[in-house]
Amino acid sequence: MFTKITAIIALRYFIIAGFAFGVFYWYKKTDWLYKKIQPKLPKQHDYLREIVYSIFTIIIFSSTAYLILGTSIKNYTLFYSTISDYGWFWFFIAFVIMLLAHDAYFYFTHRLMHHKLIFKYVHLIHHKSTNPSPWAAFAFHPFEALIEVGIVIIFFFTIPITKYHLFFFFLFMMVYNVYGHLGWELYPKSFAKSKLGKWINTSVNHNQHHQYFKGNYGLYFLWWDRWFGTIREDYESEFENIKNRKVK
Repeated sequence: MFTKITAIIALRYFIIAGFAFGVFYWYKKTDWLYKKIQPKLPKQHDYLREIVYSIFTIIIFSSTAYLILGTSIKNYTLFYSTISDYGWFWFFIAFVIMLLAHDAYFYFTHRLMHHKLIFKYVHLIHHKSTNPSPWAAFAFHPFEALIEVGIVIIFFFTIPITKYHLFFFFLFMMVYNVYGHLGWELYPKSFAKSKLGKWINTSVNHNQHHQYFKGNYGLYFLWWDRWFGTIREDYESEFENIKNRKVK
């Protein structure tokens, strides 16, 4: 089971991040470079560092999943196999709960990891990617990887979930995480100022966090940043500046 779980997580990372990297950093690099959030490209050693730490993260994530699902610990969780046990309504609502819970968990643990007594021991490795690439999506120090996987442990012991919840939710997480570290903005012009966009996290928003180390701590949504006053004041204007760039 450990091998299977590791293979699923690793394939997901290398296929999704690899596809994004291949399109934006190789195939269309010259044509689309003027649109890049930070115009410079990372160095080769940056890509290598991101991939190496991501491999450690994959091992930690898969080990945690195996420890829970592959041992007697599973008997103490709310993990279930038959959808009819809780019905289709719960099956779909669980995805919404997981999304909201993960977003809140990420915001508060992320802010904690920026505390001066913790940052260099836990979060600094991820912030070495001041100009992140898709490979940075899982580039965590092992201590941070343990914190990140903590949300999975919470899910197992607090809400009924199936293997389908785990597979599709964390597939979405991987896709959005790669987008957040992509280095290019995919949402349309004026999205950041729209009624919906004001609450949705973007690649520009997270890229600013990597570039300046302060503010913009959210994952999927921006309400925690807005409610707690941690969103950067120049975020929306920077979003528009990037989307208004023209080919030189």
